[in-house]
Amino acid sequence: MLFNHIGPLVAILFFASSGAAMAQAYPSKLIRILAAAPGGGGDLSARVIAQELRRILGQAVVVENRTGILSVSAVASAPADGYTLLSAASSLWIGPLFNEMPYDPIKDFAPISLVITTPTVLVVHPSLPVRTVKDLIALAKSKPGVLNYGSGAIGSSNHLAAELFNQMAGVRIVNILYKGTSAALTDVIGGRLEIMFAPAEVAAQQVKTGKLKALAVTSPRPSKLAPGLPTMAASGLPGFEAEAFYGLLAPAATDSAIVSRLNREVVQALSRPDVKEKLTNGGFEILGNKPEEFAGVMKEDVARWKKVADRLKLTK
Repeated sequence: MLFNHIGPLVAILFFASSGAAMAQAYPSKLIRILAAAPGGGGDLSARVIAQELRRILGQAVVVENRTGILSVSAVASAPADGYTLLSAASSLWIGPLFNEMPYDPIKDFAPISLVITTPTVLVVHPSLPVRTVKDLIALAKSKPGVLNYGSGAIGSSNHLAAELFNQMAGVRIVNILYKGTSAALTDVIGGRLEIMFAPAEVAAQQVKTGKLKALAVTSPRPSKLAPGLPTMAASGLPGFEAEAFYGLLAPAATDSAIVSRLNREVVQALSRPDVKEKLTNGGFEILGNKPEEFAGVMKEDVARWKKVADRLKLTK
């Protein structure tokens, strides 16, 4: 009976040792991290991580910018050898709720680690007679369909946060679509709109100068990026959570030993004080977690926003 088990045992040991050997030999050539347009969270975090990986791995690591869908498709179809990685925002897994995409965010990628997150801040024009989230809810209920909020594209983080607010608060604040966040924020500052869920790092200066009034932050915990602000959850909407995540992923079939190696080095890099400083100054909070935890966040995020999308009849 013992000899009957030698074959499978040898196979298991072979694959385990080959995976370990592969990870030990990795990397032996240039690593590419594909990211969206320069200036965004995915690009900034990719460049900071690339710099650290060069130092830690002793191998060239470059960041290549491509439009979102091109970078995603290129990594999904790349060889699963750990040399082509993707720096992506949470739109990677939320986007397919609203539009047909040439990839499956769960099946086509191997999560390595979440890198950063940025909450949004509920801001209003200073003339709006509210001081708290509860005040805003009461005002919105007294004027259904009268108040407006600005957002970027359908499915953008500020659009989803506002619609989650509508859903959880039982109010109807009307969406005014803009080509981008900046244009919407300009109109709130100018008093042409009353409300917006704005990126924390963008809203901070406007709140400081009195051009906007901040009511709460959308993260599940108080944020250093919005000091002194309560969370939406603590302001009368328990369970409210809306954050934009940015993470590093590899093609789905990448050897688990390589994924583990990259995860270890990325998390180590994120613990460095100089890395924390760069990313915090960029307006982000530092994350860093295990691949399975990253995968869990993706699935939870999709489930949360699918409820909002279904309510709005926006799902594809």
